[in-house]
Amino acid sequence: MARAQRFPEPEDSVADNKRGNTMTTNSEFKAWRVEEKDGEYQGSEQTLSTADLPEGEVLIRVTHSSLNYKDALSASGNKGVTRSFPHTPGIDAAGEVVESATGEPAVGSRVIVTGYDLGMNTDGGFGEYIRVPAAWCVPMPSGWDARTAMIYGTAGLTAGLCVGKLLKMGASPEQGKVAVSGASGAVGSVAIELLANLGFDVVAISGKADHADSLKDLGASEVVGRDALAEEKKPLLKPVFANAVDTVGGTPLAELLKQVQPGGSVSCCGLVAGPQLSTTVLPFILRGVNLLGVDSVEIPLPDKQAVWEKFAGEWKCPKTEASARDIGRAELDEALKAFLKGASAGKIVLDHSR
Repeated sequence: MARAQRFPEPEDSVADNKRGNTMTTNSEFKAWRVEEKDGEYQGSEQTLSTADLPEGEVLIRVTHSSLNYKDALSASGNKGVTRSFPHTPGIDAAGEVVESATGEPAVGSRVIVTGYDLGMNTDGGFGEYIRVPAAWCVPMPSGWDARTAMIYGTAGLTAGLCVGKLLKMGASPEQGKVAVSGASGAVGSVAIELLANLGFDVVAISGKADHADSLKDLGASEVVGRDALAEEKKPLLKPVFANAVDTVGGTPLAELLKQVQPGGSVSCCGLVAGPQLSTTVLPFILRGVNLLGVDSVEIPLPDKQAVWEKFAGEWKCPKTEASARDIGRAELDEALKAFLKGASAGKIVLDHSR
């Protein structure tokens, strides 16, 4: 067997490869890999070969990834996310194309890959290389680098989609306060800054009292505890919020629906508090409340690209970008366990060069 070697930088790739012919080099790379041992799931840095990657049209040299709750579930052995192990998590990845069987995206181009099956049952961004279908790749917006893209990642994409749906339903600052549940999390924090930048009066709902100042720095005018969404027997409560972004699901979402003003909307994108929704139809038929489901995984590529372009332009969130924390692969285990404990906050970027 030929000795494995590192890929050349994309700019050094041969002309034939730029036209779409694939390379046959077998290259080693580092990845944070999860294995099952005696019924327990453990992650560690391992050396892999590109020959081990799944088949696909595009090989990408990943420089940055982003940490998400779904990554933590995968790393913990959740079979609803990842069916078989060993496995490399990482539902987000950004980097440069080094092989392209179709010629589009072209070798040397910078791309973002989020969602679809990446990091679930297809080896993901916690490795230095991924191989994926061309249809999963979004061109990097002008002015962005891979790190900036991964500051937003799936969480930012989801926040943007949530806010976009509210705007599509006619939400405006004049209507009143907008609530954001799970405000300290990656999705919630981006949603707060984006809504505040758009002129909305944002109420952050968080179980982390020590994060109140940072949430106000992002633009929240008020921070309340999660007891604001504690379970109540009444089917309807006093309408407090004009609209809302819910990132947690479960009982908090049911209680939030009871507190939305007539004609208001709630974008729903998470399930950290549980996938069940126990409610009545009264918020919908007596107040005309709209419950808007948000999918950031399987949506068409142009929809993802539209949100990325907005974040690179008029939706830019400079405070989120400035506060993001970078880690290396050696720090992944601790960071992912913090997600499962509900102790993670803000945006965390995996830098493969650390």
